[in-house]
Amino acid sequence: MTDPNLFRLRCAYVKQGRLALLSHLEIARALERAVRRAGLPFAVSQGFSPHMRIAFGSALPVGVGSTCEVFDVLLTRYVPPEQALLVLQAASVPDLMVQGCSYVEPAAPAASVAFPQATYEVCFAQPISGFQVPTTITVERKRKTKTLVVDDYLCGPLQVEGCTVRFTLMARESGSLRPDVLVRECSFGQQPSSITRVAQTS
Repeated sequence: MTDPNLFRLRCAYVKQGRLALLSHLEIARALERAVRRAGLPFAVSQGFSPHMRIAFGSALPVGVGSTCEVFDVLLTRYVPPEQALLVLQAASVPDLMVQGCSYVEPAAPAASVAFPQATYEVCFAQPISGFQVPTTITVERKRKTKTLVVDDYLCGPLQVEGCTVRFTLMARESGSLRPDVLVRECSFGQQPSSITRVAQTS
């Protein structure tokens, strides 16, 4: 349970450029360092190995960028959001830049589940041809094979316009469908130049 005496600051940031190639764990470490460099009064956990009380949104696959990522950090005292934004931006690099800060209620959903729907934009070097969505996709996770029904995760049709494809995926309690896996199964060998998460909604 969240301590009511702490302040839960939600920060929006981008993951782009070369830093889109970082793993979720590497992104988490980089953002923790940014919070430390910014001098924010972050709370720490109890126990034998105290660590920053920070929580991140749903993980992105390596190579997938985003303009709308979030993380929550618990602060021991109130810092005006605009001041927190300024010090975080000064401590961040352009390709992992904090774009906004606001406080959320202690009982608000965690950053990892607050936005189950995510919209992606995929860019190709050439106009798309033969782009078809399969009924099912077989994936291997933790050495186990699982068959996913695409309609369980895909919200509405794919929007194809020239070299760009947009689609929205829903994360379920039972799991999720990775955007890069969907693109790979749909594009028949055509390699995208970029995949970017452009929106997250509840």
